Amino acid sequence: MGVRELPTIMAGPMLRRVEDRQAFIWIALSQPYHMEAEIFKVTRDKHSDGFTYTEVDCFSEAWTVRVGKRLYVSLIKVSPEAGIFPANTLLGYNLTFSSNRGETLKLGDFGLLSSDHPAAIVYEGLAYPTFYINEGTKNKILYGSCRKLHGEGEDVFLEADRMIAANPTTTDRPSSLFLLGDQIYADDVADSVILPVIRLGEELMGREEELGIVEPRVNQPLFKKAIGQINGRQYISKRFCRFTSRKAANHLFTLGEYMAMTLLSWSPELWKLSPDYGMFKSFHEWTEEDGVYFAFKDRDSMEYNREHELLEERYQKQGMEVAGTVDALNAVRRVMANTPTYMMFDDHDITDDWNLSEEWKSTVREAPLGKHVVSNGLASYWLCQGWGNDPDSFHHFAKAMRAYLESYQPGSSSHTRWMNLLWDYDSWHFTAPTTPAAVFLDTRTQRDYEHEPQPVKLFRRIEEVRKSPNLIKEAAWDKVTAKLSASGWREGEPLIMVSPTPLYGIALIETFLQKYMLPLRTFGLPVQSSFDLESWKYNGKGFNEFIQRAADLNPSDCIILSGDLHSASAVKSYITFHDRESSLTIHQFTSSPMKNMSYTGMGGSLMKLMMWINARNRTNRTIHRSCDQECNLILKDGKGGGDTDLKWTESIRYLPLNDGTLIETKNNLGVFTYDSGEIGNMLI
Repeated sequence: MGVRELPTIMAGPMLRRVEDRQAFIWIALSQPYHMEAEIFKVTRDKHSDGFTYTEVDCFSEAWTVRVGKRLYVSLIKVSPEAGIFPANTLLGYNLTFSSNRGETLKLGDFGLLSSDHPAAIVYEGLAYPTFYINEGTKNKILYGSCRKLHGEGEDVFLEADRMIAANPTTTDRPSSLFLLGDQIYADDVADSVILPVIRLGEELMGREEELGIVEPRVNQPLFKKAIGQINGRQYISKRFCRFTSRKAANHLFTLGEYMAMTLLSWSPELWKLSPDYGMFKSFHEWTEEDGVYFAFKDRDSMEYNREHELLEERYQKQGMEVAGTVDALNAVRRVMANTPTYMMFDDHDITDDWNLSEEWKSTVREAPLGKHVVSNGLASYWLCQGWGNDPDSFHHFAKAMRAYLESYQPGSSSHTRWMNLLWDYDSWHFTAPTTPAAVFLDTRTQRDYEHEPQPVKLFRRIEEVRKSPNLIKEAAWDKVTAKLSASGWREGEPLIMVSPTPLYGIALIETFLQKYMLPLRTFGLPVQSSFDLESWKYNGKGFNEFIQRAADLNPSDCIILSGDLHSASAVKSYITFHDRESSLTIHQFTSSPMKNMSYTGMGGSLMKLMMWINARNRTNRTIHRSCDQECNLILKDGKGGGDTDLKWTESIRYLPLNDGTLIETKNNLGVFTYDSGEIGNMLI
């Protein structure tokens, strides 16, 4: 494996947690540097059209984890030496890089501070990347989810970049960015990307990850070859990892691969080396190099030729979408460099269907390779996403992470401790210091599973299926409440609850899928198979627990921001509790996908048509529902009344979006606004 010259800054800088007494900046480098940050107060120059930059006296320190031989991930903490950072004021920042060789560099030395440079992270007229700390009763927050390198449609980060560029110097620009899950698709990797990611991952780590120690079967010649080919990992994912993703032909396995995919998703830097890694090679070239796995080996057979044709078509289509994402990466990087960013995982960040059921969780944990791959995904999430959400709560992680990465030896005692720490960790949730305050919920690792079968009517027959999980168990709710209280939030204040999985699913999709689309599969008709329709609505106990907990908090306004569904919607619910003589109003806004349109092709067109018809029937209509003492959710034809044996009743209304429709299936990004109690939502 030849050694290539990697860019010094491979991703970042990215603004992470920002509050009045400290700010954090994330960056990924290919070599070690001592780093410091400077903060500037930015004001208009009275004598010109320019700006004056007044340095704020600060103290900074950098925490660095050497992930691999050529990958260093750092968080730079910067704090004012006295007092607090000024609120509602434009602030700029710069970074200084000092090496043991006596070299000193700043962001400008990498071409990042010249507005006419294609890789610039500054907005026109400004000398530095900027942000502001919101204080008061007015705020604007960007939120969204589901962004895949080869997802269909334009990357909506381009629209976010345009929004900030149109007004970069005032506090009317977004103060925060919430990414609500599926920041990468670890299970669904483009054919044109997987081999370069494998090679890049090995270069970042400085060695090959010895998966054969974890699962000896992958050392068998057939599997050892397939794991390094395009389209070669589906069987290994299913049989050895025990994953359930239907699109796992190029599933990420190693820590280097997870890290490489994340860096490639956030920054244009490594794409500059694309020829060296074979990015955008033709399908024919890969085939000639024996880089493609074919189930049918006889090249003269009809089956091989058909498989070749389908794979080539898929390769070319995915490659075109990847090229569109690469074109947007300068905008992606600039938005995150200028906007404090908070992130929570969902399933695709690790693998599709992650912790979908208790059986899934136990089966994968008992599969050595499955447990290892999930650990790699969680480690990558912590390094690139989780750490910056609330750095003060993760100090113990760095010790375990460094202990394993120092040896990077699967099967060692440090490897076992590292995996168990990641699998057993129960505090991925966090609060964000926004206005209103936000609490991010972990709806993946803190699930509770029920075992009683539940009768479901499907295709005119009764089927026994397991209940859907309670997405947040009782003990996890206690931790969330404690963390929220420790953050300084108090009862009677507005509150944003960030739930990657929506509390209110989109009945326009779910009802239609069950009633019309699933039966079509039995007739071989094209049906979309990539809808993540996991919803709280299928578990009355979990739904009841959520709203009871929200009512206990007693916020003045309860806002839920969600993603996941590959569609956007807005819902308002008014809940009356019968046992506590109180009420709760919930506003839920869902934004998805950022780049991964799903409602395409014949099945997608049929889906959108039926949703449109269904939406017309729901326009200006209120849905009435109640919850009985056994937590069964009961739809009612009217407001009802007279039934006192109920926990609560609610009225639900779907709210129109920008163009008056109730649902948006194109790529979108939500813009949540809050102004003195006035709640607003729009899509870009």
